[in-house]
Amino acid sequence: MIVRLRSLLTQWTAVVPVVGVVLLAFTWGRDLPGAIVALVTLVLAGAVLAAVHHAEVIAHRVGEPFGSLVLAIAVTIIEVALIVTLMADGGPKTSTLARDTVFAAVMITCNGIVGLCLLVASLRHGLAVFNAEGTGAALATVATLATLSLVFPTFTTSKPGPEFSTAQLTFAALASLVLYGLFVTTQTVRHRDYFLPITRQGEVIDVDEHADAPSARAAGISLGLLALALVGVVGLAKGVSPTIESGVEAAGMPQSVVGVIIALLVLLPETIAAVRSARRDRVQTSLNLALGSAMASIGLTIPAVALASVWLSGPLVLGPSSTHMVLLALTVVVSSLTVVPGRATPLQGGVHLVVFAAYLELAVTP
Repeated sequence: MIVRLRSLLTQWTAVVPVVGVVLLAFTWGRDLPGAIVALVTLVLAGAVLAAVHHAEVIAHRVGEPFGSLVLAIAVTIIEVALIVTLMADGGPKTSTLARDTVFAAVMITCNGIVGLCLLVASLRHGLAVFNAEGTGAALATVATLATLSLVFPTFTTSKPGPEFSTAQLTFAALASLVLYGLFVTTQTVRHRDYFLPITRQGEVIDVDEHADAPSARAAGISLGLLALALVGVVGLAKGVSPTIESGVEAAGMPQSVVGVIIALLVLLPETIAAVRSARRDRVQTSLNLALGSAMASIGLTIPAVALASVWLSGPLVLGPSSTHMVLLALTVVVSSLTVVPGRATPLQGGVHLVVFAAYLELAVTP
């Protein structure tokens, strides 16, 4: 029975990406009626879950910490594609979309995913145990990237408003790429052991004990299906985005909520994968996924949007509001205090989740 259920799951995750691409071909560039929007949304959710499955297959094949990078980069590709396509079609009203989406991604990963994983792991296993050296390095990189790319535009004076001048935007984009590249090198080459799961006694776990790694052929098939799933997610999300925008406007909520919805959508695969790792007492893998996604969201999205701004019309507003800067500062302080001991109780998870809930509440009613 278990074998049969697994077979059905595998078939489902193989079919949905193909269905998503076919549906995209029939709906691209057309005004969609309500029934078709509902169908597209259903397939979109299925494509996101299929992307989770195939990214995890590839991650299991390549092992940690490379596996966490696979999913983080895949999610960032979705995010960049959605931001650029929506900004290309949205005009001046989307000038803050990149800022809203990237900031939302930082809040979701550093508070939502981290808090949920710490809570799940500590409730299930007594304590959530992780490597403070690797997690601290990741947190420091995220904090630096967020400050350089999101906070500084509010205080610069070369251009009016919370915007970078061309020279400043170029520097921020290059600095983001350099920092992200240095972190990936540290994580995968120089100090790989800092980012591997550890036991209660602090010993590094270098092998996943729960299942044999998939074959190269299976990983290759999953790579192709992952690519199809990502294409489907980006294209279908673009198709339903006018409905999302009109719904947000009709509800009387700020336009920035669109960025929050995009970030929640693209980070769903990360959230599911991170919680699964936390349930298996692989908290370091969960933190690699969460902080790695935050880092990739800034370090790769900002350069991509900076490059796209060359041909996109309208301003590129990156500086957040004073409320968001307070939330970012609170996140950095709380995260630092969480990371230092190398272990966490349900309290730390609850604190992160409360900060995340505050962010969502202020996003809807600023």
